[in-house]
Amino acid sequence: MTTNIADRATAGISLAGLTKSFPSPQGRVHAVRGIDIDIAPGETVALLGPNGAGKSTTIDMLLGLLPPDSGSVSVFGMRPSEAVRAGAVGGMLQVGGVVQYLTVRELITMVASLYPNPLSVDEAIDLTGIGDIAGRKTTKLSGGQTQRLRFAVALVSNPDLLVLDEPTVALDVQARRDFWATMRTFVGRGKTVVFATHYLEEADAYADRIILMANGSVVADGPATEIKATVGSRTIRTTLPDADLAALAALPGVTNSDAHGDGVTLVCSDSDVALRALLPAYPQARDIEVRGAGLEEAFMQLTGNTIVEESDR
Repeated sequence: MTTNIADRATAGISLAGLTKSFPSPQGRVHAVRGIDIDIAPGETVALLGPNGAGKSTTIDMLLGLLPPDSGSVSVFGMRPSEAVRAGAVGGMLQVGGVVQYLTVRELITMVASLYPNPLSVDEAIDLTGIGDIAGRKTTKLSGGQTQRLRFAVALVSNPDLLVLDEPTVALDVQARRDFWATMRTFVGRGKTVVFATHYLEEADAYADRIILMANGSVVADGPATEIKATVGSRTIRTTLPDADLAALAALPGVTNSDAHGDGVTLVCSDSDVALRALLPAYPQARDIEVRGAGLEEAFMQLTGNTIVEESDR
């Protein structure tokens, strides 16, 4: 089956009834347990979950690197292998190195020659900010430079879908910012991006949608704001020297209290009730902030009690 470029504009990515298990001394390890995911063209989707959630196994099946035990994968109306051959998919995985003893430019040029409609080599180099190392041998790159080169290799095919597994590992703070600036440019061209990351702030800031996995299943799927809203608690932070944490925890609407120096944090089941009790009882409290649950709190609540049965697959 083949799909032309016009068809790709309307076809998306579909994972239907996907399962995968692996043999182990104790029997079968179930890495992915019947997930169903549909991704529209142009979406940027973050795949989150603790170690052992099944993220990398799901990505491997999306790329056609692993066959599912059951279920199906469709990428723009094609099987994964067909989509890869057509240059519709670019991937950047946690594992795997780069071809040795070529220069950065030579490697990108070689990869570009494998695809029907690649970016120009200069554009791939400029997009990923590696012009300063374009003439350097791949054996002479630092970890962060190698990661940026791998990103350029993934981009040069000019894919409709870019799949990234922990793409900013080994990058420093500035390189991470530069990476996401490049991603904004890429996404602005109508491309689809699926990325797995353990940096929750990246998912919160850059994903249109978050798919949260635990123990091989999807436990939440939606915009970051929607997932954070599943956690009903709010947090009050205030400066309150010499606070009595037990007394604060006993205030109406407060479920827990903690202190770091003069800073106090109250986890609340009802922040309005808690504030009305806090202010009369502690008029010396200052610098008061009230905020909803963050993505980290939602992540912990939705995945914290899951059983890890496989090692970061």
